[in-house]
Amino acid sequence: MSINVLMPALSPTMEQGKLAKWLKKEGDKIKSGDVIAEIETDKATMEVEAVDEGVLAKIIIPDGTEQVAVNTPIAIIAEDGEDVSAIASAGTAAPAAAPTPAAATAPASAPAAIPVASAPAPAPVVATGGARVFSSPLARRLAKEGGLDLTAIKGTGPHGRIIERDVKAAIAAGPQAKAAPAPAAAPAAAPAPVSAAAAGLAVGMSDETIKKFFPAGSYEEVPHDSMRKTIARRLVEAKQTIPHFYLTVDCELDALLALREQVNATAPKDKDGKPAFKVSVNDFIIKGLALALIQVPDANVTWTEGAMLRHKHADVGVAVSIPGGLITPIIRSADTKSLSAISNEMKDYAARAKGRKLKPEEYQGGTSAVSNLGMFGIKNFQAVINPPHATILAIGAGEQRVIVKNGAPAVATLMTVTLSTDHRAVDGVLGAQLIGAFKSLIENPMAMLV
Repeated sequence: MSINVLMPALSPTMEQGKLAKWLKKEGDKIKSGDVIAEIETDKATMEVEAVDEGVLAKIIIPDGTEQVAVNTPIAIIAEDGEDVSAIASAGTAAPAAAPTPAAATAPASAPAAIPVASAPAPAPVVATGGARVFSSPLARRLAKEGGLDLTAIKGTGPHGRIIERDVKAAIAAGPQAKAAPAPAAAPAAAPAPVSAAAAGLAVGMSDETIKKFFPAGSYEEVPHDSMRKTIARRLVEAKQTIPHFYLTVDCELDALLALREQVNATAPKDKDGKPAFKVSVNDFIIKGLALALIQVPDANVTWTEGAMLRHKHADVGVAVSIPGGLITPIIRSADTKSLSAISNEMKDYAARAKGRKLKPEEYQGGTSAVSNLGMFGIKNFQAVINPPHATILAIGAGEQRVIVKNGAPAVATLMTVTLSTDHRAVDGVLGAQLIGAFKSLIENPMAMLV
């Protein structure tokens, strides 16, 4: 029986993506685990693995198609012995073109009914209650072979994803993870999305209105890619739904710069004389913010409507500029890592970010973030909070300024930093305590090494 390959959800928040490239062509034999296509999300390029063996009978969605909704059939795999030509000519009911925006943003809790074969395609399983169950292709294959229901298995992977060891543990535990019973009733339809105007949010000018301000032929239209669209949507959401509050201080850098020079001078070198690490000022800033969040735990939080999430570790995101936009890889548990570890991890993230090779779990989540424009000579700015964070630290350039010390003028290297806070979660005094703790660590950097 032929099997529909569905557009996979590569992260818990993914609703649509671009089918960037097919790595197999029609007629190719497919083995379980083969990488058959590349999918572009808003900020990363991910590989799609086959979970069934057979022949790639038909490619439904061609290379370069954008806004392909999750669970949309993108190809058909024929099992051994099936008439491939008949399947290719028959096709499927799924449209070959990209779905409409409305379809692309349909809620995950009410997927369209798509007939599938007995073997699951490489896409999230839909639980009986309507929620998606995220699992790896290998986990789905093992569950299928073991006759297990994925909805009865607790995932231990990133964001609760079910991975190989979870399925093997369930198999070893016995028959408690059986096929899920049929739902007593279909889940209630999700409410229709509320328009910006209906929600009381500001609505900008239409494209047609904006174009009237400029003579025809005086501009070139460059279509937005998925990254730019996502950045625009999230920034509007952040500024319209998060009450921003700003606090600014100057930090003296001279002690930090001297310590940085000493740390880098002691770095071990390989046989070619290359140091094992080279710590930057930004690495000290990441470490300083992480330790400040631990020192002021009430500021290491995330706002939800039902409760405040107080985090046990400081996962610090770092804004990295890449072609077409930016991405914020996360240094997990930065409060527990050495400066050299943070430095090497950031170099790896920055290199892979530019090629859009980061995994979703490497740039999603986090408890706070750093945005550093100091290297561009920017003295001071206010950064926009990146949900689900409650804070973000904007870093300006370090520069020599004349200050007063002990009643006399003196020259010191100062850096202006501005903390943006979600005022629902971090009040003025709490924010002042957080940025004060950060300032103390930056001006007394030896405290980061003990």
